[in-house]
Amino acid sequence: MRYLALGDSYTIGEGVAAEARWPAQLAARVERQGLRLEPPEIVARTGWTTAELQTGIERARPRGPYDLVTLQIGVNNQYRGRDLAEYRHELGMLLDRARGLAGGRAERVILVSIPDWGVTPFAAGRDRARIAASIDRFNQAGHEQADRAGARWVDVTAVSRRAAKQPELIAADGLHPAPAMYAAWAELLLPAATQVLESRR
Repeated sequence: MRYLALGDSYTIGEGVAAEARWPAQLAARVERQGLRLEPPEIVARTGWTTAELQTGIERARPRGPYDLVTLQIGVNNQYRGRDLAEYRHELGMLLDRARGLAGGRAERVILVSIPDWGVTPFAAGRDRARIAASIDRFNQAGHEQADRAGARWVDVTAVSRRAAKQPELIAADGLHPAPAMYAAWAELLLPAATQVLESRR
């Protein structure tokens, strides 16, 4: 079966080896469940916003249908202070695109929440509570869009906040997740991904 992962630095795994990216770790776990899955195809780049991911998809031209599509995007919209209404609209468009790539089946699409970068060393000296509140608003909008589209929703934000007291969950750059954090995300995604793929057997 085929898996497409769409996103930004978190999906491409900035600062970690390819096999430590959460889509790769998720695929490995799926394989251990006895489900045969090709290596994930990834369309993602560090710094991408929703609009930039749309452009990236158009350039990459991934060829569906895919049996599983994951989407994690929005942290750069939030970081750059982009409008929440704009995010909601562009995310809706991306979910439509993801559904199309999943053969028109929205239930094969998983939207992954935005993690909280405010707990990282990179955010030192910033208003961490304000960052957290902003991310929560973006995630509420994301969850609503996922429900509207009929896609699945997986929340990794709460786990990301463990890094406030567990610095080993952050990569050497002081901002992006370390492999252990991505492993925790993969575990959270595994039940939904397994359910999607078992229905495709």
